[in-house]
Amino acid sequence: MTRLLIDRRSVLWLGGSAGVAGFIPFARAVADPAAVALIQSFCNALIQVMRLGATTPFSQRLNVLAPAIDATFDLDRILQVSVGLGWSAMPPAQKAALQTAFRTYTIASYVNNFDSYNGQRFTVSPATRSLANGDQVVATQFTSPSGESHRLDYVMNRGPRGWRAVDVLQDGTISQVAVQRSDFRQTLLRGGAPALVASLQRKTQQLSRGG
Repeated sequence: MTRLLIDRRSVLWLGGSAGVAGFIPFARAVADPAAVALIQSFCNALIQVMRLGATTPFSQRLNVLAPAIDATFDLDRILQVSVGLGWSAMPPAQKAALQTAFRTYTIASYVNNFDSYNGQRFTVSPATRSLANGDQVVATQFTSPSGESHRLDYVMNRGPRGWRAVDVLQDGTISQVAVQRSDFRQTLLRGGAPALVASLQRKTQQLSRGG
């Protein structure tokens, strides 16, 4: 069964918190083919993992998808935004541990959510929209064989390594990073970086058993 980011058991970059929705202003933009191509490549990788199915060991599917995750997302930036102001004060060893745990958890979330294939397809818009800060938004549609569709928009930032996704907007407005930041804050208040590392590792283990 293929699940999307709204799955109750595992939500990408979330720990079960409620969604945060808000109005996000967009302007027209000339599509950058590189940004669109990157998301198209990522969607192709998801289909590849879906075709492997749950009969393929979770660890194998994790290794298949990992390069696409690394190429598509700026995970370090996403993590820093999710942690907030406390990131700069963390010792290097705690930062490194969080980066490792967060990367593995992110990959595991996708593998768990996209775990089977029976004709689903992604449609990536050839156009983009722009935000006030210059980021672009690449819109995608995930459609099941029955015709049910879900919208997932990727917020793309162009940095030294080119375009990378720094957020995913579910249904066009729900920021996964905003929801995640709220969830991380509660864990960090309870036990700091070690508690967040342990939480991410525990969730990764749960996802691997479910996948």
